[in-house]
Amino acid sequence: MKFNVSFERVDWINTGFLLLITLTALIATPLYLIAHGIDGFQIGMFAFYSIATGISITLGYHRLFSHLSFKAKWPVRLFTLIFGACAFENSAMHWCSDHRRHHKHTDHDDDPYDISKGFFWAHMGWILLKMDPKPPMDNVADLRKDKLVMWQYRWDKVIAILVGLVLPAVLGYFHSGATGALGGFLLAGVARVVFVQQCTFFINSLCHTIGSQPYSTRCSARDSAIMALLTFGEGYHNYHHEFQH
Repeated sequence: MKFNVSFERVDWINTGFLLLITLTALIATPLYLIAHGIDGFQIGMFAFYSIATGISITLGYHRLFSHLSFKAKWPVRLFTLIFGACAFENSAMHWCSDHRRHHKHTDHDDDPYDISKGFFWAHMGWILLKMDPKPPMDNVADLRKDKLVMWQYRWDKVIAILVGLVLPAVLGYFHSGATGALGGFLLAGVARVVFVQQCTFFINSLCHTIGSQPYSTRCSARDSAIMALLTFGEGYHNYHHEFQH
């Protein structure tokens, strides 16, 4: 299936951000490690932020807010909204709107990350191009009633920058000065964002391309044990599409 890739459709903000943060992770982070090495504090920060943001996408954005699979008290909801924002995958409300359309229209034109348009489109191409026409956010009326979700919707970019990038640099500075600040920014900040994002993106692309279909062949969703390990269970994607809630 072909899609329009004219310059007018390019989302330059998303494209510029993803290009900049990916190149920074791939170039600046290895140079930092070669020059300064890594210590237990930096490893711990990377691990904490990777787990906190990754599980906030899985537990919060996906299972709690998109599918209403369970109920949670406000501290859990607040934690997943703050660290979900730090994944730089948009606000919970935007994320959930896209994901609910994905399940309603899997493998068809109205699926935002329709795998039938190609692996790259499902992986991240859909983020780089503006939807034409832009889909209405008419499927998240329930989330609009949630004060915490609406708070995060208004401030998700600020939260992402301050908690996801600035805070690791500040903590690194208190640990080991300017060098530590740079390490915190690059490792727990930039490299972690790219890692968590790519794990999410692979669920939309790889888990609709390669893997087993033990529960249903009605759509392209497939199970991947490796991706399940990296995403706190999201890789069991064939199961999820059959039993969404």
